[in-house]
Amino acid sequence: MPINAHPDFLAAEKEHLLAQTPEEKIKTLEKMISFAPKHKGGENLRAQLKTRLKKLKEKLSKSKKSRKSSKQGIKKEDMQAVLVGFTNSGKSSLINLLTNLNSEISWIKFATKTPLIGMMKYAGTQIQIIENPPIDSEFYDKGLTNTADTILIIVDKLPHIEEIGKRLENAKGKKIIIFNKTDLLSEQEKRKIHATLSSRKYNFALISAETGENLEELKEKIFRSFNKIRIFTKEPGKEKSGKPIIMNPETSVEEIAEKILKGFSNKVKETKIWGPSSKFLGQKVGLSHKLKDMDIVEFRTR
Repeated sequence: MPINAHPDFLAAEKEHLLAQTPEEKIKTLEKMISFAPKHKGGENLRAQLKTRLKKLKEKLSKSKKSRKSSKQGIKKEDMQAVLVGFTNSGKSSLINLLTNLNSEISWIKFATKTPLIGMMKYAGTQIQIIENPPIDSEFYDKGLTNTADTILIIVDKLPHIEEIGKRLENAKGKKIIIFNKTDLLSEQEKRKIHATLSSRKYNFALISAETGENLEELKEKIFRSFNKIRIFTKEPGKEKSGKPIIMNPETSVEEIAEKILKGFSNKVKETKIWGPSSKFLGQKVGLSHKLKDMDIVEFRTR
């Protein structure tokens, strides 16, 4: 503490000691510099503070570049959901339950510093689930949320829904509210929360990432949020493919052929289908035929 320091300097110094994020530390350090003693005896102090400020800004710049690089390395799958929420809301526990990920769970605030990626297997599909770092931390990736197909908003307090919603103004994906930690609630409290969320017309699920309560219901809601259909292909005389092709509703036979390989539709001589869009098993259809969820398509080429 400098001799004859101004009360504003002392207040800024106290704020700096309590600051948690680099942005907060930079802001309070700049205030300290502005209130530092101007007399000759304060020159060394101002020089020290400016050096510290320069190092903090360099560190923050490197951190932002690192986060940008990690985002660029994420390949978006046919169905992508991003998990967002405040720190310690249960994001890591939930992504471990939903996917093949085994991320470390910590009660330390802001423990997740980079996006975590897992794949959720459901109804014959693979859904990409990404845990975004806490929305209240410097590591949160806004762009990742804004480009997601579905946004999973995890909370353990009702007011958090509105608080998070204000930060998602540019997010276009469908939203699912996940009210976590129901294992800590009584049946009456659950009914009250359910009624509140229903009255607000949210798409929601009440779950416990600790016990797995209502996990299957949540998986179903996640899958349905994408509004996609599953189309299987087969070769003549063989079984259908094990993995479906994910397409939009009203997809045509021609679009499926082009999804398999660009220009493939020009080589198709005959197409047979089995499933919901067929009038009978093995019906022959043209390239303009509209397919439905769980249809099987067989192509014969020229």
